[in-house]
Amino acid sequence: MKTLTTISSVREYCDEARRNGARVGLVPTMGFFHAGHRSLMDAARVENDIVVVSLFVNPAQFGPTEDLASYPRDLEGDAALAAAAGVDVLFAPTVDEIYPKGASRTTVHVAGLTEGMCGVSRPTHFDGVTTVVAKLFAIVGPCRAYFGRKDFQQLAVVRRMAADLNLPAEVVGCPLVREADGLARSSRNAYLAPDERAAAPQLSRALLEAASAIEAGERDPARVVERVRAIVGAQPLLQLEYVEIRGSEELESRDVLDGSFVIALAADVGRARLIDNVVVTIAEDGVTVDTGIIADGS
Repeated sequence: MKTLTTISSVREYCDEARRNGARVGLVPTMGFFHAGHRSLMDAARVENDIVVVSLFVNPAQFGPTEDLASYPRDLEGDAALAAAAGVDVLFAPTVDEIYPKGASRTTVHVAGLTEGMCGVSRPTHFDGVTTVVAKLFAIVGPCRAYFGRKDFQQLAVVRRMAADLNLPAEVVGCPLVREADGLARSSRNAYLAPDERAAAPQLSRALLEAASAIEAGERDPARVVERVRAIVGAQPLLQLEYVEIRGSEELESRDVLDGSFVIALAADVGRARLIDNVVVTIAEDGVTVDTGIIADGS
């Protein structure tokens, strides 16, 4: 595996690979890898000839009071996991390499999908995400790009950006990955104290209860949301930020439960802000629920 730190070296590597007929896969990350990241690398490895993993803690997607300085970092451990996953290139640029003149004067904004859900408490977050992802797509060039469905709103926003700007990237959504007790894998889980870690799976339990109610015939979104609020609220260490039901493609609000939609939430658990979701599809032949997969590795 090569570890590259400059835009020019990554661009040259990917251009040369495509000239030789190779298909390039990109996994954008902020590092501190866990089984969720590994699942994205594995998917990219299966479907492409060359796999590039970017590792960049992007300051543009952190608000002024958020955890940029303390965000967990482990470049050595990340490099070892990426190498074990068969990654060809680990792109680990500095902030100055990505933003050579400080904060970017050009910002990519996706209207309509970024104002609600996580966008309420993090109003500049998605502009930071889309701006850096657009940069990565421009650096790597034509590729398949892999994103986890835990960050469901992010996935929808990146897909819309790539489509609207005719970017040469096929955006691939991969399953949310959970611990054995249901907690969604996240780098921020490292912040959790033991009692907080024990309480955190209440979030996934609340979503599963909501999905079960829908499977049993509940179709009132307000009642489903209230059920989630009650279950999360029963655990005093969890401070629910929001729970919303949105369409699974355009994230539109739902007054009636039909078709495909996501039940998504965010909550503060000590220092950690955690997000989670389940995707429900109601069709003529029944109800299906996508809860993600259980991790089989560290």
